Amino acid sequence: MKKILFLMSVFSILIYLNSKIYSQSSGDKNKSENSSMIAVEFDQPWSKRIAQSFVLRHPGSVTYDEYMTKNSWNYEQGVMLEAMKKMYEYTNDEQYFNFIKENIDQFVDEKGNIKEYPYDAFNSDHINAGKALLFLYEKTKESKYKTAADTLRKQIQNQPRTISGGFWHKKIYPYQMWLDGLYMVEPFYAQYSKIFSQPENYDDIIHQFKLVYEKTVDEKTGLLYHAWNENKEQKWADKETGRSPHFWGRAIGWYVMAIVDVLDFIPEQKQERQELINILQNVSEALINFRDCNTGLWYQIIDMPDREGNYLEASCATMFTYAFAKGANKGYLPTKFTNIANESFKSILKQHVKIEKNGFVNLYNTCAGAGLGGNPYRDASFNYYISEPKRINDFKGYGALLFSAIEIENFQNSIK
Repeated sequence: MKKILFLMSVFSILIYLNSKIYSQSSGDKNKSENSSMIAVEFDQPWSKRIAQSFVLRHPGSVTYDEYMTKNSWNYEQGVMLEAMKKMYEYTNDEQYFNFIKENIDQFVDEKGNIKEYPYDAFNSDHINAGKALLFLYEKTKESKYKTAADTLRKQIQNQPRTISGGFWHKKIYPYQMWLDGLYMVEPFYAQYSKIFSQPENYDDIIHQFKLVYEKTVDEKTGLLYHAWNENKEQKWADKETGRSPHFWGRAIGWYVMAIVDVLDFIPEQKQERQELINILQNVSEALINFRDCNTGLWYQIIDMPDREGNYLEASCATMFTYAFAKGANKGYLPTKFTNIANESFKSILKQHVKIEKNGFVNLYNTCAGAGLGGNPYRDASFNYYISEPKRINDFKGYGALLFSAIEIENFQNSIK
């Protein structure tokens, strides 16, 4: 058996080397050499094509060649492990479970210590990969996974907060809440609370969503600004509201994905649960008002489609599509969002996806990253957001592309 697994890994690596595509400049400069060998069959559902493309390129580990190593515990790893978990639950194919376990076991030792995890940084991004720990603990009952998850729960317990009770995005970003942070923390927090019978945490979880919504929502458009600085000390913060100046697509994407995932764990009898659904409905309705009229997709800065340099960004589209599809499937959103999700997914395939000769699925036009403050200082200006590099097969977009495919196929399967 070990020999077979070894040979499969060697085969995967050989295919990977023939299809190496990981970075993208402002234009389409893909110079990948396409293998003539068909690695991913063209007649499979999109979920299988996307998942297989990833697994073959990254045997046993979520890594980017240029900067992310196996010894990096990070939120992008968490996105792809969540995608593999969803694929496992969708297909019952053990290869996806094995991928998650092999990846996590590179980080978690037998005592439950997490390698390359700096607890004292109080970085909300470090919580996201913890969902894979909870998944593995429920499947295997191995104590090391619970011990590691307990460490992340301890971080949440001691995470610095704003005066109004919101989690700081990171210790180095005092009195700041970013929309990104809701996805990084709350689904893990809610799942942990359900598994280990801590219902008292649900009020805190719901409070995080309500607080950041109240502080970032634009009354005119219904869109959400990227971040809020409670003490208004940051250069990017509005001196009256503390809000950052722009509607960054992916930040809103993180937020709506966080809501649909957290609702999996908040009990239906919890009265305040409906408040999360109301927020999801409000933000979703606002987002469809800003779809590009030609493609049905969204721009990097959502409300400025005609401004020079702005572009249709892939990860926000995949995130919105997932939230719409799952929201409609679960009954949180009106049924019209099923059609919108289907239309958006088809348009993503047309505008942002290219298929190699060997069947590998490539996602283009994802912003590699954007933040606020720090050193060098990120000023949250329009020029800053559009100047950030784009990456092919960026995990933040690629993971949400797989999320979307699974939800859309779930709906299609339910009506057959």
